[in-house]
Amino acid sequence: MIIEISHFLSILATGLFFLVGYFSIFTPSSNSSYLSSLITRTYSQGFFFLFFSFLIYVWLAITDNFNVEYIANHSNTALPTFYKITSIWSAHEGSMFLWIVFLSLWGFIFNIRVNNNEILKPKSMGIISFILVGFLVFLLATSNPFVTILPIPPLNGADINPVLQDPALAIHPPTLYLGYVGFVIPFACAIAFLLHGDAEINWEALVKKWSVSAWVFLTIGITLGSWWAYYELGWGGYWFWDPVENVALMPWLAATAFIHSLGVSIKSSQLRIWTILLSILVFSLSLFGAFIVRSGIIDSVHSFANDPDRGLYLLGFIGLIVFISVFLFVWRLSSIKSSSVIKKFSKQSFISINNILFGTLIFSVMLGVTYPLIYEFLFDQKISVGAPFYNAIFIPVVVLASIFLFFSVDSKWSRSINFEFFTAPIFLSAVLSLALTFFVMQFFNTQSISILASIFAGSLIIFRYIYEIINFLFKKKYVNPFSVIAHMSLGLLLVSISFNSLLSTERALSIDINSTEEYKDLKIFFEDIGVENNSNYDSIQASFLVEDQNGRAFNLKPEKRRYFTRGQITTETAIHVTALRDIYITIGDQLDDGSWVVNVQINYLIRWIWFSALLMGFAGIILVFSNRAKA
Repeated sequence: MIIEISHFLSILATGLFFLVGYFSIFTPSSNSSYLSSLITRTYSQGFFFLFFSFLIYVWLAITDNFNVEYIANHSNTALPTFYKITSIWSAHEGSMFLWIVFLSLWGFIFNIRVNNNEILKPKSMGIISFILVGFLVFLLATSNPFVTILPIPPLNGADINPVLQDPALAIHPPTLYLGYVGFVIPFACAIAFLLHGDAEINWEALVKKWSVSAWVFLTIGITLGSWWAYYELGWGGYWFWDPVENVALMPWLAATAFIHSLGVSIKSSQLRIWTILLSILVFSLSLFGAFIVRSGIIDSVHSFANDPDRGLYLLGFIGLIVFISVFLFVWRLSSIKSSSVIKKFSKQSFISINNILFGTLIFSVMLGVTYPLIYEFLFDQKISVGAPFYNAIFIPVVVLASIFLFFSVDSKWSRSINFEFFTAPIFLSAVLSLALTFFVMQFFNTQSISILASIFAGSLIIFRYIYEIINFLFKKKYVNPFSVIAHMSLGLLLVSISFNSLLSTERALSIDINSTEEYKDLKIFFEDIGVENNSNYDSIQASFLVEDQNGRAFNLKPEKRRYFTRGQITTETAIHVTALRDIYITIGDQLDDGSWVVNVQINYLIRWIWFSALLMGFAGIILVFSNRAKA
């Protein structure tokens, strides 16, 4: 009975959201105050119905209600309560449910935080509501999580995918989803602005903090996903250009360009065309990601479903949203176009170049994701686009963007500047960066143009902003703290990735128990191997004593697990973390001679990659809660 209540609440919420959309878009606004109040109350009621529906669903998972087919297929009585909850978003139907709840949550917060007198609010809420209706119909019609098993449910259920039985699953997907769907706010406000057609409405200021908040969630979500794949999947890297990783990267790139463009539109009303177009692009790419993950048209460890009906529905719904958005954009193009000319070497000009470069990166990733699909459709052959393609495009474009960023520090809003290279900040930063690059080239004996160029570009940004910080501390010269933290993080990210690529090494060793092998500066002694028994899996755990050249010793205990319900075998890594490097060990199969295959990796500065990405997110958090963001 309780599952029917949850199901009914979701259907009821769908109806209320449809009424909000109808009232806001198609009802004449002769009594705008009453209409705004009606929309606000109706949306809030719809949200609460949907939210309580989801809470009931969580309770069903916790109490092992295997009458629900989804819970029976993705949970088990032996699972800890924590994993029973996270199992809800471990597969397609449940994760889509959470995705929609988060979408409605963003709308609810916007609904209660924005005053009813805001001219764009009614239509924005209507657009959000119609999007919710579309996805709720998708959920209930093609991906129904409320299907029951009759007459006799399974006794113990099935099990969550063993790879997903990890604490990071509790935070990575929800954080990423919050980032994806958060861009519904700027998208809805942009479409509401186009529907009103009044160029005097300052919609950009309305959406600034909402856009930055969504960007922060997306940044942290992508970073957590990279970290999770590193230690859980045994890949040993931070990015593998997996198609699903790429469809998360595209909206992040578009969102980063959008936030920069948004700042220009707020300050000078320039780049409005760019800003509106990017707001449409960010949300469209988020929806495209949902299509890629849930249609089953690609093979990925991150993908959920393989159902043509779901894919066709999503493709049609996303296509409708994009078509209407682009139509409205073209229709209002002449009225939103700025008549003022952007001055060369102004901050606006550098951000315009930034938009072009980010657009190039987005197109490149889109090409890498879709080209194999198109090729397979035309020639019935599978191909893949790997790291060499992406690196060949990303490295030069990112280096070029970093150099433009370096020069943009001296630029001013709406004012041209004649740059002189031999001014102290530019000259000093360039000399220090060249010196560091030359040192790396000589000390590490590398001729790699991509690594050296990345180190040079990253250090340019770092040294330039260090100069600005010193000026702030000793000469009280104003600096934008958000810009300093975010852009220095980018420089640190480039340098960290470069040194990681330059210094990291990997070797597969064959080691007998009670024997020692040497790799680089490490002595690896294979102490023992034993069997561990746990509630829902058994494991073979190896014990290694590792000693470095300085005499520091530590134990590492990688595992191979076999889960009872599915019989699936997983590899669990063992990692020793220091400030500069990770010692990363996984155990493979036993060979005929009794020795074991042991994979050893030394990953330099990999923690700094994630730290720099999280530092970007921290800059966004400060901006959201600053007075400047609220102005």
